[in-house]
Amino acid sequence: QVQFVESGGGLIQPGKSLRLSCVVSGLTFRLYAMHWVRQAPGKGLEWVSEISSDGSRTYYRDSVKGRFTISRDNAKNTLYLQMNTLKPEDTAVYYCATDRETPRGQGTQVTVSS
Repeated sequence: QVQFVESGGGLIQPGKSLRLSCVVSGLTFRLYAMHWVRQAPGKGLEWVSEISSDGSRTYYRDSVKGRFTISRDNAKNTLYLQMNTLKPEDTAVYYCATDRETPRGQGTQVTVSS
């Protein structure tokens, strides 16, 4: 059974940092490009970032470039998202995924508010 378990979210003040993690089981993690996607309250799903299967290439939506860093540890089947200089508009449920459109886990809530 394939499982995606996200963690690391929380309530954080603007300008602060959070690191999200996603542990994947039930598939050969190292063979898949991985994505972070998010869904803000009342809005649709939004792609955030992608990393290639070997971690050598990364991609970001414009609004998070320079603030977010995606990474992975294939030995631990784990995907990460380091989020710095957080803004209220980053508030959303964050999901890891194997494509841009299909959240796979339960997500982790990130709330950026003073």
